[in-house]
Amino acid sequence: MSTQLQHAICPTRAEDYPEWYQQVVRAADLAENSPVRGCMVIKPWGYAIWENIQRTLDSRFRALGVRNAYFPLFIPLSFLVKEAKHVEGFAKECAVVTHHRLESDGQGGLRPAAPLEEPLVVRPTSETIIGAMFAKWVQSYRDLPLLINQWANVVRWEMRPRLFLRTAEFLWQEGHTVHANAEEAMAFARQMLEVYADFVENYLAIPVIKGEKPESERFPGAEATFTIEAMMQDRKALQAGTSHFLGQNFAKASDIKFLGPAGREEYAWTTSWGVSTRLIGAIVMTHGDDDGLVVPPRVAPAHVAILPVVHKEEHRGVVLEFCERVKKELESRLFDGLPVRVELDLREMRGGDKVWDWIKKGVPLRLEIGPRDVAQDAVFVGRRDNPPRERQSLPRAEFVARIADLLADIQSNLLTKARAFRDQYTVRLDSKADFYDFFTPKDPEKPEIHGGFALCHWGEDPEVENRLKEDLQVSIRCIPLDIPEESGKCPFTGKKSLRRVVFAKAY
Repeated sequence: MSTQLQHAICPTRAEDYPEWYQQVVRAADLAENSPVRGCMVIKPWGYAIWENIQRTLDSRFRALGVRNAYFPLFIPLSFLVKEAKHVEGFAKECAVVTHHRLESDGQGGLRPAAPLEEPLVVRPTSETIIGAMFAKWVQSYRDLPLLINQWANVVRWEMRPRLFLRTAEFLWQEGHTVHANAEEAMAFARQMLEVYADFVENYLAIPVIKGEKPESERFPGAEATFTIEAMMQDRKALQAGTSHFLGQNFAKASDIKFLGPAGREEYAWTTSWGVSTRLIGAIVMTHGDDDGLVVPPRVAPAHVAILPVVHKEEHRGVVLEFCERVKKELESRLFDGLPVRVELDLREMRGGDKVWDWIKKGVPLRLEIGPRDVAQDAVFVGRRDNPPRERQSLPRAEFVARIADLLADIQSNLLTKARAFRDQYTVRLDSKADFYDFFTPKDPEKPEIHGGFALCHWGEDPEVENRLKEDLQVSIRCIPLDIPEESGKCPFTGKKSLRRVVFAKAY
């Protein structure tokens, strides 16, 4: 059996896509299941990706005047009840604390001792608790706009957990803003959607469709929900980020009022917006291949892994010295305005195993350096966006000088390939028969790989939405913002329509 076959991910994407995903997460050492059902432990390589996502987004938020704060993990149950649609939307996912303190049960175990005066919900999202604080902080129009973000964890009790995509606890950022009028609030909600879309496309190399959710898919309690939708390699949609125009619903529930310039008291207008560690799952499913993870350079924990190749002890000193020199030279160069990140792998393990470990981790560039390379003042280079066996020898000075261009080329190549894949499986459909055929698996042995994005006219009929969910597990992902109006007819009802919407199966 060849080394490549020994190290490849099994099963492949085509054989069993859900299991392939789990194997890539495991092989890349991103995360693993914790002893608590539905929760995950994010390991250093996975958390470093999240830190790079966090660093970039945080700088963009700050540039817009958003400031970071932190709010409690526990929310009084009565706070959620104030906003009826909100509590209804999250009720099935809530984890609730009803007691404090433990005591012996007299049989060698423990039991809850003291009931709380009021149950506490472990935050599924923070609109209500943040709204209670905003009601104290906002008194006058001069206090507005109030732009706050928090980096935190949330809990939503998932029945079918999957690492990064759906877990009972996950990490995210949630922004919350208060404005003096509807126009400003709506403009800010749309602006945050643009921030997310630009980041996901240009940093994660994942093409997205920007759109508005239909009423049935809105965030509970929102007047409008905007989304970015990405296509994964099984052709399902992944909601990669959302921004919500909340109108005055939460302001009225939390009593967020201010005195306007004329001295009249008014309810404020609010927004909320967020992305989560689900984005790491999006990276896996957009760029991963049958050899493992592929990480876009802009968020990669390391840009370059240097792998010394030492077969004889007498060569060790000169090889390691050369590797250290290359590492320092690379770290003196800039990519995307920051020093190039380099890992020098000095672990004692078989060379082939070490190479495949970095391939599975998805490091953009790997250098294999042995005595022959040192003698030629060269490095043996492998790009992760190319097949593992495609490698080339480059002069050391040339590689160092070109490092930023090489990383930029990998970044661009990943986005180009992902966009081509999405476009290949995005179709315009105008008949019910074609629609059902598109979303029906053709190969019973590979039911996961089919469908894509269907752009169809829609008669805004809730019964049609429900029937498509029942028949095909297909839903309206969004009403695209960048696709011009086009007159037509709904293929399901015959009703006139002025726009196409995006239908897809989704995570």
